[in-house]
Amino acid sequence: MNRNGGAPFGRVLTAMVTPFDSDGAVDYAQAARLAQALIDSGTEGLVVTGTTGEGPTLTAEEKLRLYSTVLDVAKRNNAHVIAGTTTYNTAESIELSREAERLGAHGILMTVPYYNKPPQDSLYRHFAAIAEAIGIPGLLYNVPSRTALNMTAATTARLSYVDNIIGVKEASADLAQIAHIIETANDGFYVWSGNDADTLPTLAVGGYGVVSVASHLVGKQIQRKIYAFLDGARDEAAAIHRRLLPLIDALFLVSNPIPVKHMLNTIGFDVGSPRLPLTEADDATRARIEETLERYEVDLPV
Repeated sequence: MNRNGGAPFGRVLTAMVTPFDSDGAVDYAQAARLAQALIDSGTEGLVVTGTTGEGPTLTAEEKLRLYSTVLDVAKRNNAHVIAGTTTYNTAESIELSREAERLGAHGILMTVPYYNKPPQDSLYRHFAAIAEAIGIPGLLYNVPSRTALNMTAATTARLSYVDNIIGVKEASADLAQIAHIIETANDGFYVWSGNDADTLPTLAVGGYGVVSVASHLVGKQIQRKIYAFLDGARDEAAAIHRRLLPLIDALFLVSNPIPVKHMLNTIGFDVGSPRLPLTEADDATRARIEETLERYEVDLPV
């Protein structure tokens, strides 16, 4: 199922976790297995070393090896890899983005800089500089809850006219802002929901798809929801959306990716613990996560 309507990436993108072994090192073999399992369960593209992939805790060398590992799997399956290469440092973001392009990444994730809080015009110049330094598409990522900075609809629309910036992962949870982006952006600019709970409302105002955490567990169900909506089966799409909400809520009881890693470990797909400064959830939170998970059929092959 790949009705992508001209977009360079799929409608169901998974923000993939990074597996670690018992010593805390990146488990590249398990990352390859996870990439394949996600593709087999409805994922059309993989976002690697983003928020869910604990990108800030990985070295440049670890990131590049992960891109190469996941690309080997994706290329065999006609899937896409979007590399999370950008930070609050423009020059280093350009360098890593160029290296990801050299390895064959299909695109990069361009996260709003955190900590240094640039003004809106500075955001534009930061992203334009990165985009102009590479030849592959860029997917903007607006996530104010983590960066303490909202990229406005006006800035996003302005960036939509940069040739190889093709869309945004919009995690503002502001449906009016999402609708305004869709209304004012350049033709051929796509909006993916950055929050699983906002997928159906985003589609309803003209959005394209989702960059999902829940797709680690229920990727086929998320894919069915999106295509049911596109096919006019709105009641079915809404029913799936409502049914998945408790699972989505459980995935964000504490900071992502703590819950999703616990869920994957619980179902027998070992991805290890998070890296510091993240830690395992406490006993009460783990119990709530496991209780919720038991209510769902899991699509991921284990």
